[in-house]
Amino acid sequence: MRIVVTGGTGFLGVPLVRRLVEDGHAVTLLTRREPAATSATFGAEMAGRIDAVRWTAAPGGPSTLRAIDGADAVINLAGEPITDGRWTAARKERIRASRVLATRAVVEGIERASQRPAVLIQGSAVGYYGDRGDQVVTEETPAGHDFLAEVVAQWEAASLPAERAGVRVVRVRTAPALAADGGALARMLPPFRFGLGGPLGSGRQWFPWIHRGDWIGLVRFALARADLAGPLNASAPNPVTMSEFAHALGRALRRPVLFRVPVFALRVVLGELADFLTVSQRVVPAAALRAGFVFPFPELDPALRDLLAPGEPATG
Repeated sequence: MRIVVTGGTGFLGVPLVRRLVEDGHAVTLLTRREPAATSATFGAEMAGRIDAVRWTAAPGGPSTLRAIDGADAVINLAGEPITDGRWTAARKERIRASRVLATRAVVEGIERASQRPAVLIQGSAVGYYGDRGDQVVTEETPAGHDFLAEVVAQWEAASLPAERAGVRVVRVRTAPALAADGGALARMLPPFRFGLGGPLGSGRQWFPWIHRGDWIGLVRFALARADLAGPLNASAPNPVTMSEFAHALGRALRRPVLFRVPVFALRVVLGELADFLTVSQRVVPAAALRAGFVFPFPELDPALRDLLAPGEPATG
């Protein structure tokens, strides 16, 4: 397959692109960076197997149409990182616009293509559901009402015209993906390694998660399954509470878990972002399980042991 990927130089995108190339697919990377920068990201040998195209991630770009026309599939992961700083008004707008405008650009390219792709794998997030307490959350659960839920709903809505154009669209609602080299887990590791880690907030809130390798496997599964469409929770079958997560991480690192980070302290440091980090989401991947996807890491303890063991992390 010829697959166009946006957001392919990020925490999830880089290992996914590597795996797609290893699978034998021809990958076109739409990137804001100079195409030569792919060598620094992927290494010269791998970069030589990737067609990097500069784009602006905004509607109307001719490079988007040229890349998408004739492609078999598009994977759209573009978007400003959520947890890289306080949610100022300007940053919240960048979080929203970076997702919505990039998706509109991709969808416009699909609509205008003389030969449209068969499938769009659309990035999304479990933030769609908002704070749900102890409720079990599936793909049937409606959207929440907080800032991130509204952003994700707009993000997904921007992909709807691709469906109307006859393209199969899978909206991958990603839980915090775990890997030692980035994302939520990498931020947690330093304090836990010094014995200073602990649950955020009360610890009773539900914390959905997924091994990054399982996320990559699920995206590959969605590419291959022509009968799969609509929302797809990319989360492990066994969510845990924040307290359970903290103690599992302590066990994996052989460190005590003696502290709890109260919400008010988080708010002092992070502002509104603290509320996002302490929402409760008991998300289960009902659609993936129904379709027959098998999670290599359905339980947290084995997943953490795999990710924190010496050597290369698994990539699906």
